Amino acid sequence: MTRKITKKVQIGNVVVGGGSPIKIQSMTNTKTEDVKATVAQIKKLEAAGCDIIRCAVPTMEAAQALKKIKKEISIPLVADIHFDYKLAIAAMENGADKIRINPGNIGSKERVKAVVAVAKERNIPIRVGVNSGSLEKELIEKYHGVTAEGIVESALDKVKWIEDMGYDNLVISIKSSDVLMCVKAHELISKQTDYPLHVGITESGTLISGNIKSSIGLGLILSQGIGDTIRVSLTGDPLEEIKSAKIILRTLGLRKGGIEVVSCPTCGRTKIDLISLANQVENMVADIPLDLKVAVMGCVVNGPGEAKEADIGIAGGVGEGLLIKHGEIYKKVPENELLGALREELLNWKEEVE
Repeated sequence: MTRKITKKVQIGNVVVGGGSPIKIQSMTNTKTEDVKATVAQIKKLEAAGCDIIRCAVPTMEAAQALKKIKKEISIPLVADIHFDYKLAIAAMENGADKIRINPGNIGSKERVKAVVAVAKERNIPIRVGVNSGSLEKELIEKYHGVTAEGIVESALDKVKWIEDMGYDNLVISIKSSDVLMCVKAHELISKQTDYPLHVGITESGTLISGNIKSSIGLGLILSQGIGDTIRVSLTGDPLEEIKSAKIILRTLGLRKGGIEVVSCPTCGRTKIDLISLANQVENMVADIPLDLKVAVMGCVVNGPGEAKEADIGIAGGVGEGLLIKHGEIYKKVPENELLGALREELLNWKEEVE
């Protein structure tokens, strides 16, 4: 697909926009003031494939904690601020690589100007974030409700505030929990601005509903070449957001690398605990840096055939399973050794590649 080329923005040691690969973001759910817990979570997210991390900054203590957190991590740190412009300034003074604000809830234009002045002095990007839930009353009245058009107008109005203050080091995010509204808003804003867009479906829900909504919404948006960074917002462990984001990007052909696990849906022929096995395989391959497809099949009847498109796979039997390479049976393995045998083959594969 052809991606829209947006303005290039530097966030710490990472570039977004300008045709650079789409970056995966997440947000910590620890108390930012708890430096140890926050750093531990960020390191896990980074290892899983997170490119940019955002932390909530609801207090001055949280803003000051950013300085210590920054020393312990290597990916860019974004400070998420609402309502208090002083927290935005403090976050930048304590090393935030980017700040996320909604200028409409920071207060007066004078307060926004004070934030912009510090960002300009330090060349720190500002993410202008507008959610459907924070749409101004006058725009709701103008468009007779919360609409994609209203969200876009609100965002571009706030962008103009900052541009008029002499600053354009910006990223825009417009989000809604209404998937189709969110898609339409991105289609509209992409035609009206060249700033990088951070894409996501806000308040999308739990692991199941959130993944479905995010996959549909992000799929529709990204498939049109729109979007420079993404977040899969889930009510749960942020690590799940990274897993889902990687799969979405890989499915759309927007990111390569990492092992793709495919598995059959199970049926009456299944003689092995395939559900558990598939999940174990997915977790087991997470730390193996190969660009491969691994198949996990439930029976030895169709397993080899169904696994032909995969580089390597396993198929379950009664107390034993098959290890399959390029669609051909490689060897039989006892059921309790199947997972270990697969990992050993992948690690050897890694050594061969290196």
